[in-house]
Amino acid sequence: MDKHLRTKQPKTNPIVAYSSSASEEVSSLEWEAVKMNQDEEDLVYRMHKLVGDRWDLIAGRIPGRTAEEIERFWVMKYGN
Repeated sequence: MDKHLRTKQPKTNPIVAYSSSASEEVSSLEWEAVKMNQDEEDLVYRMHKLVGDRWDLIAGRIPGRTAEEIERFWVMKYGN
């Protein structure tokens, strides 16, 4: 094999790669409580009982809410 055709690959340090991904911080917005009115809470509860963790489907029934908001509300209120 011709030595001139080989390219040197930089070595990756698995410890550095792990520590950089492990040190990512969670935004405080992610842990902010989602405030919903009673009608929204009731709908989320009933929809979850019917369809489970299909947050996109549930959010589609509540104008102005995202799947992430619905999931965060559920986890903070019911823990699962």
